[in-house]
Amino acid sequence: MTALSLPAARPRTSRVASHVLGEAGIGVALVVLAAFFLTFAPYFGTAQNVRDIMTQITLNTILAVGMTFVILVGGIDLSVGSGIALCAVVAGTALTSGATGGTGLLLAIGLSILIGAAVGLINGFVTEFWRVPSFIVTLGMLYVARGAAQEFTGAATIYNLPPALTRFGTATVAGLPAVFVVALAMVAAAWFVLSRTVFGRMVYATGNNEEAVRLSGHRTAAIKVACFTIGGATVGIAAIIYMARLGVASPILGQGYELNAIAAVVIGGASLTGGRGSVIGTLLGACLLGVLSNGLLLMGVSDFQRTMITGGVIIVAVILDAYRRRLSLRLATS
Repeated sequence: MTALSLPAARPRTSRVASHVLGEAGIGVALVVLAAFFLTFAPYFGTAQNVRDIMTQITLNTILAVGMTFVILVGGIDLSVGSGIALCAVVAGTALTSGATGGTGLLLAIGLSILIGAAVGLINGFVTEFWRVPSFIVTLGMLYVARGAAQEFTGAATIYNLPPALTRFGTATVAGLPAVFVVALAMVAAAWFVLSRTVFGRMVYATGNNEEAVRLSGHRTAAIKVACFTIGGATVGIAAIIYMARLGVASPILGQGYELNAIAAVVIGGASLTGGRGSVIGTLLGACLLGVLSNGLLLMGVSDFQRTMITGGVIIVAVILDAYRRRLSLRLATS
């Protein structure tokens, strides 16, 4: 039997409109926001503050890159914050158990990525093969990973990490924070995978019309599990970056980070129903959140008010996502 073809690409007008309301729109919003803070927030435009913003958004950018894959196939992962803690305490234990040279550091990095990927694999497997909503599965994993991190260390924080790791946390490359360069490299790699590979096309197709992809002879379950696994691997990388910045590994790391990552993806133009979004938009969304938080802080806005404003921005982003879906449907059927 001849395999069915994948769903046709959206009409050009629909794609252009989606782009204008997505990456281009969030880019304009970011520029306007930065201009506002340059005018009203003291020291916002200083070189040191710009570097601080880059450092502050690094973790959220890395997590949001992985979350982009998950959301593109219509999933959600609420366990990434707890995953950071679990990956960090295991890697931290490996680093402080005797081998603190280059080999020990590489082993710890590998362990962190492996554990993160394993958590993502479990999330994806349970979601797909038992047909349980990813929201429920990853909510359960949030508690499992957090409890495992606390049990692993007896709720103790791990100190005395290798100087090579902590030096990297404060190092610069061409004037940019080294940790931010890692985040940019991950954005570039994810952009290539999603926009220039067959797997990337299958990710979008699965999010747009999973049944059509399945009928064309492709294993949509494998694609979705792979996306959860990729998301988990980025959690392992984020854990190493977190340790490099703070110089400790603690079982309470990462609380609430899953919500920040989801917010960056949604603000960046991705649809929570899957099939639409880009990693460039995700980067812009993370930048917008970072600029907003930093600028409000410099203006003397309280923590409570900053939280309220950030929540309002997320609500507006969800409303705009609903309008984008309606516009895309109208243009696709016109």
